[in-house]
Amino acid sequence: MSNLIAIAYDDVDTAKNVVRVLGELSVEHAISLEDAVIAERRTEDGKIKLHQTTKPAAVGAAGGALWGGVIGLLFLAPFLGMAVGAAAGGAMGAATDIGVDDKFMKELGEDLQPGNAAVIVLVRDSTPDKVLPRISEFGGHVIHSSLSNEAETHLQEALSAPAPQ
Repeated sequence: MSNLIAIAYDDVDTAKNVVRVLGELSVEHAISLEDAVIAERRTEDGKIKLHQTTKPAAVGAAGGALWGGVIGLLFLAPFLGMAVGAAAGGAMGAATDIGVDDKFMKELGEDLQPGNAAVIVLVRDSTPDKVLPRISEFGGHVIHSSLSNEAETHLQEALSAPAPQ
């Protein structure tokens, strides 16, 4: 089961840095994300802008090319199979909305002050003792989560703790 966590930050640059660190942690296998999005409340017009960090069309195209190549090998036309598979996979990936619902993320963004941003992640699995020290240096405030009350309190305490000097 995955957990949804939304953490608010004072600006979009901080949110982008948090997502970058989460990406590094993902490569290190300390966290496994199903979705990661930045919801920004713009200062100019107050509208909510979602910065998607996952690319369903690219993932679909890569998977389609792989399977198309395998099927193409069976019929002695691997490049044709890869091309057809990539096109079909890309189309399916673009048509599929995976992860957190966009409407829900925009509703969360409405609670932000202009200029603020929130990182909204769908976490499949994590190693908190490796993740928390890396993201706590950015501060932030939990605005929504599906964590237990105890786990959410622990997360907020880690985010609120003064950064080590």
